[in-house]
Amino acid sequence: MNLDIPEGKDPIAYVWGEMVPGIGVAAANFSLAVYSHTTLGLREFEAARLRIAQINGCMFCMDWRTERDGQKVEEGFLDAVTQWRTTDTFDDRTRLAAEYAERYALDHHGLDEEFWSRMTAHYSQVEIAELSMCIGSWLAFGRLNHVLGLDAMCVLPKF
Repeated sequence: MNLDIPEGKDPIAYVWGEMVPGIGVAAANFSLAVYSHTTLGLREFEAARLRIAQINGCMFCMDWRTERDGQKVEEGFLDAVTQWRTTDTFDDRTRLAAEYAERYALDHHGLDEEFWSRMTAHYSQVEIAELSMCIGSWLAFGRLNHVLGLDAMCVLPKF
């Protein structure tokens, strides 16, 4: 870990809740909101989330699987995300979610008209805005947790 955490304190709760309460609590609420208020399908949500987790190197995020109504993505989904370009287990929306997450994180200046044409053929404007906010949250907070060394002991915070 790259921060000093007082003995007996939960590292995530301490950093996100106590250390910088004016920012951390708001960040935690935003982070939780993308899970509790999403309208995206589980597969496209998880494809984008896991692609960001892979890029960030966040151990917790790669191990976590979002559950909705008792459902999670299938075993091997993380491997399919790694192979998003060629996997035969993704439909167009899921593949585009993984692609968008990767390009958002690594080449946002390269999101060209051809890409947006494909996105708008499969996603509504509202879904694109929502997916963009989700990806932004995962990129920022997964990277923050990894950089600070918190990802090895991460749980979703509840403030």
